[in-house]
Amino acid sequence: MHGLLHFGRKIISLRHVAVTLLAGLNNLTKQICTEPRRQKQACAAASPDWSRQCGPDSQGPQFSSTVVELDPMASFRSKGWHVKIAKQSGVEVALTVISAADAIVGKYKLAVNEYKAGIFYLLFNPWCSDDSVFMPSEEDRAEYILNDTGYIYMGFAKQIKEKPWTFGQFEKHILSCCFSLLTNLEPSELQSPVSVSRSICTMMCAVNNGVLVGNWSGDYSRGTAPHLWTSSVPILQQHYITKMPVCFGQCWVFSGILTTALRAVGIPARSVTNFESAHDTERNLTVDIYLDDTGKTITHLTKDSVWNFHVWTDAWMKRQDLPQGYSGWQVLDATPQEISEGGFRTGPSSVAAIRQGEVHIKYDTKFVFTEVNGDKFIWLVQQNQGREKKTLIAVETASIGKNISTKMVGENKREDITLQYKFPEGSPEERKAMERASENRPEEDKPSHSPNRSLQLAILQNSVELGYPVTLTLILKRKVPNPQNVNISCSLDLQTYTGSKKTNLGIIQKTVQLQGQESEVVLSMEADTYIYKLGLVDDEVVIKGFVIVEVMETGDRVATDATLCFLYPAFSIEMPSTGKIHEPLLITCTFKNTLPIPLTNIKFSVESLGLANMNSWEQGTLPPGKTINFQMKCNPVKAGPRKFIVKFTSRQVKEVHSEKIVLITK
Repeated sequence: MHGLLHFGRKIISLRHVAVTLLAGLNNLTKQICTEPRRQKQACAAASPDWSRQCGPDSQGPQFSSTVVELDPMASFRSKGWHVKIAKQSGVEVALTVISAADAIVGKYKLAVNEYKAGIFYLLFNPWCSDDSVFMPSEEDRAEYILNDTGYIYMGFAKQIKEKPWTFGQFEKHILSCCFSLLTNLEPSELQSPVSVSRSICTMMCAVNNGVLVGNWSGDYSRGTAPHLWTSSVPILQQHYITKMPVCFGQCWVFSGILTTALRAVGIPARSVTNFESAHDTERNLTVDIYLDDTGKTITHLTKDSVWNFHVWTDAWMKRQDLPQGYSGWQVLDATPQEISEGGFRTGPSSVAAIRQGEVHIKYDTKFVFTEVNGDKFIWLVQQNQGREKKTLIAVETASIGKNISTKMVGENKREDITLQYKFPEGSPEERKAMERASENRPEEDKPSHSPNRSLQLAILQNSVELGYPVTLTLILKRKVPNPQNVNISCSLDLQTYTGSKKTNLGIIQKTVQLQGQESEVVLSMEADTYIYKLGLVDDEVVIKGFVIVEVMETGDRVATDATLCFLYPAFSIEMPSTGKIHEPLLITCTFKNTLPIPLTNIKFSVESLGLANMNSWEQGTLPPGKTINFQMKCNPVKAGPRKFIVKFTSRQVKEVHSEKIVLITK
């Protein structure tokens, strides 16, 4: 890794690494010239043209010339670059050109006098201790720079699922695409991973005239449904070739392509999932949920939301623009949520600052802090003489930011990195961080009274087997021993992972007498209430329940919520452990429909870096109780151990996949 990297016809060098070239001795009388290369044409004294389009005829803004001139016959440095004669044999000389550790990254042309020696890409260098992206551990560099496959974690805090993801940062067009997105930066800004990463993050989103169109509507008929993507490669390649936004993506797709782009330019990166992730639209460090007497959410009051999970990207760098102590991992989020300095983007925000509650540290640290460490308030709204009366009935200080996850270094396992983002829940340090973050919070945003604490409520379940009734087991704890009667109301919604309600499934109401200090109450709803609504949107859906319990004797109330994910039927595949290039590889898939309804728009697909592109086969409809056995053939085009991801999707059942490593030989 400490020399040149060759990707097809491209030559890639890392900052402060020697670039060696051969030249005739009679060519060394004057100079060696390097400069960030024009996208349009090469000219010895031309200024770099970081054109807004990457085609050969595109035009872009003209910058002042950025040229490095080096003399191999003298001990001379220019802008931190230097050159030396490495070897001489007759009239042939091997020259070693070493770039500065803080050189501009991008596409360069190299000339020896008037002779055009070629072009190369210069990247950030995490192997160089003087580079601002230096990462000391070889194992970390292997994971966060060189690994081109991995996992993105989805689901729920208590039911985490891994989604295989192909980053593919070394594939065709990926690097060219990434540098074509940096046309808005001045040459000096291309020296800094802070400005480069923020710009790449911005350009991942089509709202900023970038790569990917975000869509959470449930209608993806004009593009690809977000849950179907398993790779960054086709997205970035399509954008580079067509110069058009790619449809469609959601948070994990934005994170996947951003992680790919950062690794491609030499910035260590990892995709990170935050479960129970707060979206604080009011920027007051809390998530406020408003319910009516039945537990239904009052949508015109509830502006904040809690996502079952949210995925962003961490990038590793020194923050030379900040005081000491804020270097290391930085949060970057390309999902279009909130506007930051005129564009939809988040970060880079220091993880160290987030942990300490230093929300004034740029960029967007307050927003990220609330995502991982906000407090959740549940309010009961009642009508009183024509006016809305709001009563705080629950405060949850430990429900936001659970099981923050990323792929473990060197292993195909999940690593919990929650403690990198915040102190243990309820600890003095964690509350101190919240106090520090709340110092500038307006007094009107702080609750004036605390909810009742004589009654505690918890829900045991976190999943429901698809096709079976919904069951919720409530645990009620009291401080008083005497019997009490309670009214229970539970509202169940079908919603997406972002908390967007698609339909109300119904309300369960029950009155029971509590005898002891701890009681168990079971609520249930038949499967028919949700089974026929699974195809309402082309998204994976969940059941969200809000429960309100009122003590009849005292009028005290308590509330909580639960998210139930669906457990899907088993999906099995059979495929060989070895294969050969350009010879058919046979994959057999088996899936049984255990639901009382037919599954429509069935599709099988297989994707791998060992294949030229993703292969898919449509299989129509699978009736209730029937099993489908389907054989697929694909032709590998690349040798080596390759991960194959096989997926089953339908309108009603999504995110069912299996994977296997196959050794492909020539």
